[in-house]
This record gives sequence, C-alpha cells and structure tokens, in this order.
Amino acid sequence: MADVNLTATVRNEFGKGAARRLRREEKIPAVIYGHGSEPVHIALPSYDMMMALKTPNVLINLDIDGKKQLVIPKAVQREAIRQFLVHVDLLVVKKGEKVQVDVPIHIEGELAPGQNLLEHVYNSLPVEAEATHIPETITVSVDGLDVGDSILAKDIKLPGNTVLAIEGDETVIQVLGAQAEEPAAEGAEGEEGAAESAQASE
Repeated sequence: MADVNLTATVRNEFGKGAARRLRREEKIPAVIYGHGSEPVHIALPSYDMMMALKTPNVLINLDIDGKKQLVIPKAVQREAIRQFLVHVDLLVVKKGEKVQVDVPIHIEGELAPGQNLLEHVYNSLPVEAEATHIPETITVSVDGLDVGDSILAKDIKLPGNTVLAIEGDETVIQVLGAQAEEPAAEGAEGEEGAAESAQASE
C-alpha cells in the first residue's frame, strides 16, 4: 500500500477562530488518538493532506515537531459545498498490528446480456488487515452474472493477511432486472374518450 510523509505541528488553540487562522496558513486541524494514549491535537498542511487522502486508508508517516508517528485516517470532515478539508481524525498504528478498515470495491467484467442492473449493497468491504499492508482496493468480477445472481462476502477473494470484518453470508453485490416503464393510465384515457363522445352527442 502507498504511504506518505507529512510534517505536523502541535496546536494549543481551539475553536472557530483558531480554525480560520489555520486555514489562512493553508493548514487544517487534526487529532491523533489510539493505543490508550491521550489525544494529540495537531495542524497539517491542507494540500498535502488532501492529496494523501486520494489513496484510501493511506499510511501516513507523521513528523510532529521531530517525533515520528505512524497513523491512518479514520474520519474526514469536509465543507458541505466546496468540499475543502475541515478536520481529520488519525488513528495511531504499529507495524504488524491488525486494524479494521473499509476497502473500496473495484468492479470488473460485464453482466449477462439484457437490461440488468448492478446493485452495490456495499461500496466498500469491511475487512481486518495488517496496518502496513492494507489493500487499496478489492477487485470483484461480475462477468456473466444475470438477474437474481448475487455475490456474498465469503465469495470474494481477499489479498493475503486480510480477513472479512462482516459475516460471510452478507450480500455485497446483486443483479436486478430493469423495471419496465409503467403503461399510460388507460382509465384516464378512457374517461377522456367518454367525455369527448358525450360532447359530440350533445
């Protein structure tokens, strides 16, 4: 999996005013927690963090005022309209440690011919993996699947050292038939025709 290096600074100011000052400095507030330690409030470079988050479950090597810390993103808050970063929660991890994460599902293959629709019950698969070897995506083939077919969690081939964090019988993807368009309301048309006939007879 990909990993990045970021430099952070400890922050001691909180609230909206402090957050605005950070944004002017092109930084965002974040908090580090995990392993029973007290949360550490830090400031991160906005652009570098935004680029890092393009990789799901990215492993981040933080340099916090000279102290090294290995973390992964656990929660990301964005501004509703412009989608810029507002706040990030980071989880402390250690090499060899297992963590539970959601890994995006990548679909490949073509469904059977016909007006079939693919429904994603899960867009990402909850798994448990080694913190330093979290897969970026999990590939699922839907080649040849037809209406009524489904793929269960236990049917999906996982990378090594990765196990499901949900029940194996959970449906992850299923194929539905396209619903036919509803016919025009015959009753309404009949009423209009009857009204026109009545007017003609008058």
